[in-house]
Amino acid sequence: MNSSHKTRTVFFVSDGTGITAEMLGHSLLTQFDGINFHQVTLPFINTPEKIRDCVEKINKVASAGNGKPIVMTTLVNSEARHLIHKANAFSLDFFDAFLKPLEAELGVKSTHTIGRSHSAVDQKGYGHRIDAVNFALAHDDGVTDRELAKAEVILVGVSRSGKTPTSLYLALQFGIRAANYPLIPEDLDRMKMPKPLVPFRDKLYGLTITPERLSEIRNERRPGSKYAELSNCRYEVAQAELLMRREGVKWLNSTTKSIEEIATTIMQEVKLERRTY
Repeated sequence: MNSSHKTRTVFFVSDGTGITAEMLGHSLLTQFDGINFHQVTLPFINTPEKIRDCVEKINKVASAGNGKPIVMTTLVNSEARHLIHKANAFSLDFFDAFLKPLEAELGVKSTHTIGRSHSAVDQKGYGHRIDAVNFALAHDDGVTDRELAKAEVILVGVSRSGKTPTSLYLALQFGIRAANYPLIPEDLDRMKMPKPLVPFRDKLYGLTITPERLSEIRNERRPGSKYAELSNCRYEVAQAELLMRREGVKWLNSTTKSIEEIATTIMQEVKLERRTY
């Protein structure tokens, strides 16, 4: 790879949503330090007009002289792939790289159906995802304790420790019904779990965070408040960790972990079964 170009444009081109190309491509790009990747997603490239427009956009970037753009595609249509690969770019065709070897191994031709990996075709899986997202939204931040028995996991922790984004990620990515409930100062002062959670102790999973990072996050929300003071954050984090330890609740420090890492760890430790792909 020509390392003289510190900024490279990467196009994710798909005749579907582009999510698969983004996920695979991003995983590859993170392995390269020192290069700034300008990432552009071009979804639903499924007509001759859109294909031509896509090629024009890629060639325009190439003509700017900042290094060949990189094009990563998940195009099902072979003619569309052929036309896109004529652009002045370095191309990686994910479907061509993986489908042909799979066809040879399985002895079956692929259906070449557009959009199967991220669509509502799988009604059961799609239904799980929508149900889980609705559940997570309805049970965010302890808004209600109704139907907590239906939760597969209940995240607990101090305010701004990462409970909401983790709950939504578990729902959207894995189809898991995740509720989240805050440990407020009153809970920490009396060192007891919120009363609505007591019957569901076996479903609880805690998130914690370093006081310093918590103070930074809270200052973005309520600058200069007691809520965001470092001393208060130290107290809340220490009390929350002590409470979770006393109650036998597994917990994870979210400070240096991505939402993806947090959610995957929870899936493994709570032994949850993924319901959607």
